Amino acid sequence: METLEKPALTQEEQFQARIDADVRIEPKDWMPDAYRKTLIRQISQHAHSELVGMLPEGNWITRAPSLKRKSILLSKVQDEAGHGLYLYSAAETLGASRDQMLADLHSGKAKYSSIFNYPTLSWADMGCVGWLVDGAAILNQVPLCRTSYGPYARAMVRVCKEESFHQRQGFEVMQTLCEGAPAQKEMAQEALNRWWWPTLMMFGPKDSESPNTEQSMKWRIKRFTNDELRQKFVDMMVPQAEFLGLTVPDPALKWNEERKAYDFGEVNWEEFWQVVKGNGLCNADRLQARVQAHEEGAWVREAANAHAAKRKAREGVGA
Repeated sequence: METLEKPALTQEEQFQARIDADVRIEPKDWMPDAYRKTLIRQISQHAHSELVGMLPEGNWITRAPSLKRKSILLSKVQDEAGHGLYLYSAAETLGASRDQMLADLHSGKAKYSSIFNYPTLSWADMGCVGWLVDGAAILNQVPLCRTSYGPYARAMVRVCKEESFHQRQGFEVMQTLCEGAPAQKEMAQEALNRWWWPTLMMFGPKDSESPNTEQSMKWRIKRFTNDELRQKFVDMMVPQAEFLGLTVPDPALKWNEERKAYDFGEVNWEEFWQVVKGNGLCNADRLQARVQAHEEGAWVREAANAHAAKRKAREGVGA
């Protein structure tokens, strides 16, 4: 009895079969152009967010209330510079140019996390950034340790370990304020009021309006949708706020016994899209600061390149 031979799988089908089997994709493996482009966009935007994220915290290094707080904040900012380095390096394995990625950031073509376009107005903001913003980052980034692209996944392992310390530091700042004088607790509450909703926006647009989520889920670049992560964040943070004695600024917030999860209010998506389009409170200031730092650091890059070229020439003569 004759049997029909199965048609050979196309390269794209073979690629998807590897993804479905949870086999990591490595830089020299064949991959669809769209997969490569999606990764470059996501990883570079992640790297940009780490660099721009140094700015609102750097604003408080000289004004931290003690030497201990100053040293902790300096270490945190240094960590974030390192995270950017890991991520730019991961994007380079896909053929992206670091110079071009930075040029896209400085021109406004490339995006970074909307959260960093909000100002840090008080010391309590350093607590909220660590507690809320880094808490949201951890929820976003831990699944990326299992993302389908190997260099990205491996970079995220160390990033997540360091982010967990940042989140603990932020919570400790908030706890210290909440256990202090009434004015200190009031400062903590005021910071939470300002940062709660922008932090919920960090997870991106709702799933029905996200142009990339479905395909990224299929390729296992992402493991959870934006809305799933937002729900996890609310369920994780509300009990922590209650422990601190703080009130989450959402009148619609309530426990849903049937779902075993919190119901919460609607994000102001008009504000979100305005910030994404470059019209946030600090968009212009953030980009100006990054461009200025890049230009003022040109001599360092030139010196490093000259040193590398000289060393290469010496090694070539020796060979």
